[in-house]
Amino acid sequence: MPAVFIKTFGCQANKSDSERLLGDYLARGFFETQNWREADEIVLNTCSVRQSAEDRVRGFLINLDKYVKETGKKKPKVILTGCMLHFNENELRTLLPEIDEILPISEVGFNQVAIRKDKKNALVPISTGCNSFCTYCIVPFSRGRERSRPLEEIVSEVHSLAREGYKSVTLLGQNVNSFGLEKSGIALRKLYMDKDNFNPSVIPSNQSQYQKPQDTPPFVTLLKKISDIPEIEKITFFTSNPWDFWDELIDEISTNKKIDRFIHLPVQSGSNDILKRMNRGYTRESYLSVINKIRAKVPDVIFGTDIIVGFPGETDKDFNDTLELVKEVGFKVAFVARYSPRPGTASFRLYPDDISAKVKKERWEILDKIANKDNLSNRPLIP
Repeated sequence: MPAVFIKTFGCQANKSDSERLLGDYLARGFFETQNWREADEIVLNTCSVRQSAEDRVRGFLINLDKYVKETGKKKPKVILTGCMLHFNENELRTLLPEIDEILPISEVGFNQVAIRKDKKNALVPISTGCNSFCTYCIVPFSRGRERSRPLEEIVSEVHSLAREGYKSVTLLGQNVNSFGLEKSGIALRKLYMDKDNFNPSVIPSNQSQYQKPQDTPPFVTLLKKISDIPEIEKITFFTSNPWDFWDELIDEISTNKKIDRFIHLPVQSGSNDILKRMNRGYTRESYLSVINKIRAKVPDVIFGTDIIVGFPGETDKDFNDTLELVKEVGFKVAFVARYSPRPGTASFRLYPDDISAKVKKERWEILDKIANKDNLSNRPLIP
């Protein structure tokens, strides 16, 4: 019986994908090994949010190549999937010559049962890809256009999980709020293909890529249906956007005690100038308005967020605006990242990476200390 080793880099979305990859492998007669040296096939489920994540993939492959040469053992088949597929095939094979096969994660569907190691909380993806056009983000290139799973399919999966004994589920998506509302969208690769004559005016707003709900937002309907399953006691969801955190969603959270009071609401920056350059689709003021609306109806709410420091053009004033916003909101946890230019994104084409590594590090240390002073040992893994 052949053995497979799956190495997961990155967020909960990747972890969920790996659970489904393992289900597919086991259905084909493989068994899972925890030791890559014993594997017949190695699957690397990659992350590309920052350069350091891609560097870890490269480091793993260098160690594998060294081990094969030193021992003389047969090299396992190496399959690459996940977010590094934002590179085209020729680029990937040049960058990572050790790989044997490239597998788009979209080709691993939901035809097999996911093999979950966590027996208390189940990760349940409700959509794949992303329709937003944040200028710094590589996800739409690596995961494609946003596609929601059928509502009844998700509810059926949660019913199955309840029968298995699960009492807690985490719903995953790059933008859970707009579940079921995505448009077919514009092909990003085609949009950004002309590297020499890239025109920033072609970047659409995030809101333009989604429909507005005519009545109850589909995501709220999904939460209601999952809450109706008696065995499910807790529902968490990641990740939300500030510009489509519907009033109906706030009302549902306020009255539905099964929904987790921890809400992850990425802000990325507290500066309106930087938010505009990021094409985030909201202002500092509108973000704080959403925070205040949620707090007014859900007094026991706890907020988490994502923040990027050192985005191109970030001045001391921009950074101080972010510091002040963090102090005002009082996040329970903040995932602070130093800006890393990702080839292919709009910010890579539009803005020089003009903040030094030294300044990025200093700003990261200041913000991380303020935002996470009480929570350094209890950070959840969030996409």
